[in-house]
Amino acid sequence: MKFSKTVMTGLVMLIGVNAFAQKKADKFEKLQIEMFPKAKDGYKQVYIQLPIAKNENDLKVEFFVGAEKMLDCNKQFLMGNVRSQDLQGWGYNYYDVESNGEVGSTLMACPDKKMTKKFVYIQPEIVRYNSKLPLVFYVPKDLEVRYRILRPDAAMKKAVQK
Repeated sequence: MKFSKTVMTGLVMLIGVNAFAQKKADKFEKLQIEMFPKAKDGYKQVYIQLPIAKNENDLKVEFFVGAEKMLDCNKQFLMGNVRSQDLQGWGYNYYDVESNGEVGSTLMACPDKKMTKKFVYIQPEIVRYNSKLPLVFYVPKDLEVRYRILRPDAAMKKAVQK
């Protein structure tokens, strides 16, 4: 009797988790990226699929292209650039990233010579939020793309007049 109750409880939990996962998956538009070109040698294609959100016009997406590296106390940045390209005939755009992985840095003395693992990236960009279109990137194989969603402050503030 105890065994059958345990099995039944497990099945109910499994069905509940599956229903929750399905509900979570429904919050995304079904995206197609087949029309985008294939990645060239030494590059990979990555994309960001944004969830459907209320008031998408109020949101922005900030993306960072970079890599984790062992770095000292200086301020570092990844050298390279991100160019927006038009997908001919579709009206969509995608991003080509060019970087050889070199890191630029300030030249402060680091007395402890301690190295820490940090994500170093090319100058980030901010683009409009649109859950209907993927953000597609072509990046060198040793780099990755990270992003964050920027939300407005709830209260609108008034500028100071002189």
